Amino acid sequence: MFIAKNVCVSLALATAICAGGSQAWAASCSKTAAGFDEWKGEIRGEAISAGVSERTVDKVLASVSYSKATIRADRGQKSFKLSLNEFLRKRGATTIVSRGKKMKATNAKLFAALEQRYGVPAGPLIAIWGMETGFGGFMGREHTLSAVATLSFDCRRTDYFTDQFMAALKLVDAGNLQVNARGAAHGEIGQTQFLPKNVLKFGVDGDGNGRIDMVGSKTDALASTANFLRGHGWSAGGGYQPGQANYGAIQGWNAASVYQQAIALMGAQIDGETQ
Repeated sequence: MFIAKNVCVSLALATAICAGGSQAWAASCSKTAAGFDEWKGEIRGEAISAGVSERTVDKVLASVSYSKATIRADRGQKSFKLSLNEFLRKRGATTIVSRGKKMKATNAKLFAALEQRYGVPAGPLIAIWGMETGFGGFMGREHTLSAVATLSFDCRRTDYFTDQFMAALKLVDAGNLQVNARGAAHGEIGQTQFLPKNVLKFGVDGDGNGRIDMVGSKTDALASTANFLRGHGWSAGGGYQPGQANYGAIQGWNAASVYQQAIALMGAQIDGETQ
């Protein structure tokens, strides 16, 4: 059953936070799969009005389907309710720190360049990279555009995820997202799991090949992550533990307190700081 519009609901999910600045969209929403095909017709006009090419809109809408896996994942988030120690064990923090130190050593030139440009040291970048995808080892198996389309259509956070869907369409338009791309259940993209709107805003062509490849280029993914943190107030040389200058930037990365603390703790251990 279609519903006219939804009210923004808060959640603890990575960067998927209901933002007061989200545009109000006119397309209907539903609490089930019913009406998804009709929604495609509604969102098509809005996307074209938002400046996405008709060719891209039609190609993407032909590729997307309602994702029950995304809805199950959206309704079943439990790990953010764990204590910090439980969360660290569940996420394999010891392994991330151990591997992270090796990653820092083998990619020393890259991390030095990133710190020089963005002011962000290796530790928190590596902690995010390891926690999000195991250093690019597993980036998700869901059809990215279907995941974002489903959440746009779902009544829980319609406007927020319609913003994300429009951003995803623009990424396809620009050649920075493939129509058949696979990723996490909420449409997160690449090695550090950016939502589409954050790719548009903070994505960086770190390797200089003319495109932003969050999936295949660790340099692009890590440079974009550093740029995200700088864009959320990171200042060079400042601490990033709770109460310190750069902890707020980590809070911008993820709404869950336990996740924020884990990034700060593992980052410090990777950077060789005493915690």
